[in-house]
Amino acid sequence: MSRPALYIAITSHGFGHAVRASSVAAAIQRLCPEILLILVTTTPRWLLESYIPGDFIHRPRAFDVGVIQADSLSMDKTATLEKLQAIRAAQNSIIAGEVNFIRTNRVGLVLADIPPLAAKIAKTAGIPSWMMSNFGWDFIYRDWGGEFVEIADWISECYGECDRLFRLPLHEPMAAFPTITDVGLTGGTPRYSLDQLRKKLGLNTPPSQTVLLTFGGLSLQQIPYHTLSQFPDWQFITFDSLAPELPNLLKVVGHDYRPVDFMPLCGRVVSKPGYSTFAEALRLNIPIVSLTREDFAEAPLLLEGIQNYAYHQIVTPTEFFQGRWEFLHRSLQPPKQSHSVAKDGTEAIAQAVVRYFQTHSSCLPQ
Repeated sequence: MSRPALYIAITSHGFGHAVRASSVAAAIQRLCPEILLILVTTTPRWLLESYIPGDFIHRPRAFDVGVIQADSLSMDKTATLEKLQAIRAAQNSIIAGEVNFIRTNRVGLVLADIPPLAAKIAKTAGIPSWMMSNFGWDFIYRDWGGEFVEIADWISECYGECDRLFRLPLHEPMAAFPTITDVGLTGGTPRYSLDQLRKKLGLNTPPSQTVLLTFGGLSLQQIPYHTLSQFPDWQFITFDSLAPELPNLLKVVGHDYRPVDFMPLCGRVVSKPGYSTFAEALRLNIPIVSLTREDFAEAPLLLEGIQNYAYHQIVTPTEFFQGRWEFLHRSLQPPKQSHSVAKDGTEAIAQAVVRYFQTHSSCLPQ
């Protein structure tokens, strides 16, 4: 008897969508190892494996583009629009190819974060489509106006065919989706104890003087690492393979560690606005220092979220790139809200998927 199969379509934009979708996939695998996971994304396999310990199928396909960027802050709108128009023009052949794959592999459910075509693929294949996100791409593109409005309308139409949205915190309304279930934050959990990390990597600075610099899968061009010389007694941690060798900078190379593994060591996570970094820090109650980001509609929602729920600092690009990082000497701002944000998104989505298969698959016990 064949295993029930879950097709997980992930936006191939940076690493954040892959991180949160993979954390859900790993939770599904823990709850029900019999479910076959098929991850459909051009995100590198090593990143998926860093969150999913068991077996899965990796199908490298891209159904959307997100935003084409040179680094974590620099966007190329012209190239983004051209790629979107090409995907839209090719949608019928893309859908046909995936429907054939889905039927051949007897897929029972599509879960997407958050390629618009995933809903059309599922509908054509005759199976349900569920999605998870805090924003839709229609929200991002509509804010840019011009020719992006027509693309946004097409994307909203695609999202309208989704059967169920798991709406994550720090979200826009996502009004194109007909059925919405609000859930908590998603993300991974650290794999190592603090003593393990400190001993293995020779880290002995207190959390108040330990800083994680993380800017997602695209990193940043020209991080001013020379500024670290102002803080000889501090420990900085980066995943940037191009960073210089400095006495107070730990450069994490290889794929044995993830940013979330280091967060408990740190008194601050310095980042650009990004849901997955923010969500993992919020789940662990780690303070967040964020740069601002212009012309990306999700950024104000994310910055509002950390101001509401985290000890935080908001830093301008000028302060970060040209200043002396005086913000590290300033006190963190307390969260505005007295209540914390729900943190159960990974588990809630995974449980819903497992319940669906238990109800609809003869291969699993009820």
